[in-house]
This record gives sequence, structure tokens and C-alpha cells, in this order.
Amino acid sequence: MSSATRKRRDLEHSAESAAAHLPGLLVNAQRIAANVALGSHGRRRPGMGESFWQFRAYGPDDTPTMIDWRQSARSDALYIREQEWTAAQTVALWCDLSPSMHFRSRKDWPTKAERAATLALALGIVLVEGGEKILRLSADGLPVRAASAGRVALSQMAERLARELDTPNDTPFPKFNTGLARFGATVLISDFLQPLSNIAAALDTFAARNQSVHLVQVLDAAEETLPFTGRVRFEGLEDEGDIIIDRAEDARQKYMARMAAHRDSLRTLAASHGWSFTTHRTDAPPHLTLVALHRAIGERHR
Repeated sequence: MSSATRKRRDLEHSAESAAAHLPGLLVNAQRIAANVALGSHGRRRPGMGESFWQFRAYGPDDTPTMIDWRQSARSDALYIREQEWTAAQTVALWCDLSPSMHFRSRKDWPTKAERAATLALALGIVLVEGGEKILRLSADGLPVRAASAGRVALSQMAERLARELDTPNDTPFPKFNTGLARFGATVLISDFLQPLSNIAAALDTFAARNQSVHLVQVLDAAEETLPFTGRVRFEGLEDEGDIIIDRAEDARQKYMARMAAHRDSLRTLAASHGWSFTTHRTDAPPHLTLVALHRAIGERHR
């Protein structure tokens, strides 16, 4: 078999495997998005737009043509009618699809990677339907292409996510030195089971550029509760090695305390920058997390 033929067959196999993920990914994302109220989540600040925002007092920098005479006639003061700013914002989306995210403790649950990809795509659908633009960030934290809107952007995002789900990579948690626009919004979906110092360093770029960041921690239920008993061998998915615990039940309380402490540290890190932090378990309904995340994005831009 020639090298060209082998490469062609490998490519066809990869394409077929990726396509197998695509229908389910799209269907799940669309179903989840349908449970969220669509429409532009108000920017809640004055600017160019068609919707009424508020009346404010006439000031020295205003011109007489800006006065709303009908409202002013109701009192002794002069008022300016302001509209709500409705220019589309761009939301960058990144989900962790590294090998450790391909874990599930039960066959009837999705892997963490599958749920992360579904949440990212569902959020993309909600944002695009609301008139926003989306910017997909690849595994290394770099933009896949320019920010865009519309169904084409969603189709491209779904196709790439399907390919990446089929071919996990060993890219470490990225630094996100992407040159993202200042005062933008970024959503990061991961299990965030790296050392807190590494996570904080990776997110420094966002803080320096006044980015609004929304962290979504996705975990399997077994990672929170350690429901195992007896002698258990745990295998690392990213070359961390193996560990054997003779009585897993004896380690449960200490393990759960450390997991809770790590989560509290993540929440504190997010709060210190004015960011949001949301948790999600793969055995829970995904649309509830999507609603909370969509609301957090809207409230941050008020």
C-alpha cells in the first residue's frame, strides 16, 4: 500500500468517525438551546439602538435637539431620552477536550468532553440566535477563525468539535495569549483539575485585558463522591501513572474535602476578578447550566 493510499484511508476513517459524532452533538445542542429563552440579552447601557433605555437629566454637554420635550413637559426639568445599546458583542468559546476529559464512570452518561462540547455548541446557538458573534478557541487557546455569526458559524463549530472529540490531543492547559479584544467575554469549559497556580497563571491574560470570563467546571459524579469500595486501581489518562488504594472507602472523606477545597479556590479566583463560576455534573440536566451561564453573560454586560 502506497503512502498516499494509506493517508487517504486514514483521512476517510477520521472523517467517518467525526461524522458519527456530529448528528448527536448537533441534536443534543439544539434540544438544550431550545430550553433557553432566545433573543438578545439586553446590553443594559445607553448607545445606538431602537429600544428605549432610560430618561436622564439634560446636561451641559447635550444639545437642545436631544431634549425629549414630551417627558420634560411633565416637570420643571429637561430630560434626554436614551436608547439601549444593541451592537453585537463577541463571545469567545473554549472547551477542554484533552484525554482526561474523556472519562465517564457509567456507560449511560456522556463523557466530560462530550458534555463540554455540547454545552459550548448549545451556548453558541443561543448567542447566535440572540444576535451575538462567536469566536471558537482551539485546544491551544488560539482563535480558530475570525468571529462570526449565523448558521454557517455554528456548522463550522460543530464539525470541528466532532473531529476533536474523535481525536483527543495532549495539549496542556493553554496560556490564552490570544490577543483577544479588551472588555470582551470568554467562556471556558473544563474540569479544571489542574493545580490552582497553573490555572491562575493561564488566566492572567484575561485579567490584564479586562475580559469578562465565565468558568464552567464539568465533572463526572464519581469524581465528586468517590463511590468505590475495596481495593481499587486508578489509572491516569494523561500519563500521570497509576495508584492503588486498598480501601477506597477510607479515603472518601479526605478526597471529597480536597475536591471541595479546590472548587472553593476556583470560585474565589473567579470572584477576585469579577468573573462567574458555574459547576456542572454529567448526570445532571445540561439546560440548567446553560440558563445560568447565559444569564451570567448578560448580567456581566449590563
